[in-house]
Amino acid sequence: MVNVPRVVVAGTRSGVGKTTVATGLMAALRGLGLRVSGHKVGPDFIDPSYHALACGRPPRNLDAFMHGPDLVAPLLAHGAAGADIAVVEGVMGLFDGRAGTGEASTAHIAHLLDAPVVLVVDAASQSRSVAAEVHGFASFDRSIEIAGVVLNRVASDRHEQILREALADSGVPVVGVLRRGEQIATPSRHLGLVPAAERRPEALALVETLGRTVSQSMDLEAVLRIARSAPALEAEPWRPEPGTVPGRPVVAVAGGPAFTFVYTEHRELLEAAGAEVADVDPLRDEALPEGTGAAYLGGGFPEVHASELAANTGLAADLRVLAEAGGPIVAECGGLLYLCRRLDGHRLVGLIDAEAEFTERLTLGYRTARAASSGPLGPEGMAVRGHEFHRTAVLPGSGTPSAWTFEDGRPEGFNSRGVHASFLHTAWTGAPEMARCLVASAHAREATV
Repeated sequence: MVNVPRVVVAGTRSGVGKTTVATGLMAALRGLGLRVSGHKVGPDFIDPSYHALACGRPPRNLDAFMHGPDLVAPLLAHGAAGADIAVVEGVMGLFDGRAGTGEASTAHIAHLLDAPVVLVVDAASQSRSVAAEVHGFASFDRSIEIAGVVLNRVASDRHEQILREALADSGVPVVGVLRRGEQIATPSRHLGLVPAAERRPEALALVETLGRTVSQSMDLEAVLRIARSAPALEAEPWRPEPGTVPGRPVVAVAGGPAFTFVYTEHRELLEAAGAEVADVDPLRDEALPEGTGAAYLGGGFPEVHASELAANTGLAADLRVLAEAGGPIVAECGGLLYLCRRLDGHRLVGLIDAEAEFTERLTLGYRTARAASSGPLGPEGMAVRGHEFHRTAVLPGSGTPSAWTFEDGRPEGFNSRGVHASFLHTAWTGAPEMARCLVASAHAREATV
């Protein structure tokens, strides 16, 4: 049993200001001197980058599809260890889940966490209808407790009064009102917000502004009462199993502004498996960390930084040397693009015999897959769950052998000579053997050097 005060900030739909409210709430509560743990429903990497600034703690994700429902509460307990409160930002609308179902929706996560929900409503151009909207959400699934509502984009004092009167008999208290003039511009591009790592000074200033805005616009004491009303979690905190690999093989993990898509738990799993995790920024570092035995290149936006990446020929050469010496390299999405011969005409690492380019087509969704062949993440036939999220394409789209075979039989990615690269983002939390296999592969390479 773990007693973690917690609240889920959900929206009636995407674009209602849910991220603004959730991130601002994290910053505002931290401003009260509380230790706040920020969490994001779903596989998103970008919103959590702002949560990390607001909370001063590593970002966390909760995903009932990729992690599995049984791990959601343990992961919350793990991420919130030592915190006074956990704030969970939802995804899309409260009940929107995988493939038109409720699976992996914000409501699903709230149910698994037995957590009360604060619902963010876009009140622009609404009066009494806001009560019908809140009533519909509160009654749609009675197992989900809508414990408070935040009215966003309210036009005036008179508008606020009308909305409050309409909701007076709803049984759902108004815990916040954000005025239309308080909308805070956050730059975005083809996959959503610009990650905080690409604009850290501006992102810090934004988070501070969000915290002040929420402090002035929400009843923080009411939100704390809601969070503290959550019962104790009947779950033990998740912990990565320690590995048995001797020594401390060095696994270089790509980071910096171009490679921001790495789950916090992946680093923890690598360390638990026996690795020394060393950061490398492909935009700045001209060589791999000393003693690197393996590399993990997560996702991000290499397409935005292609010219700078192309100019760093030293790191590209080091990666080629690592691969030629048998060092395993795992690349996901942005990492795949970086390993291709070219990206939008810029010559990059060249370990993947393919051309990459930005497109207007969005590829988005959860995936189930099996390893098409043995590689640095595991044996042939290993089942995994993951997601795709990109507007880029690689030609050809797969090699022989491929990295994965999707549920529909389609091959995806490349797996050859220790280089495993694909568009699929995987969650090692649900399959920790992948981290252990990568570390063991790094150790085996070191043992032969």
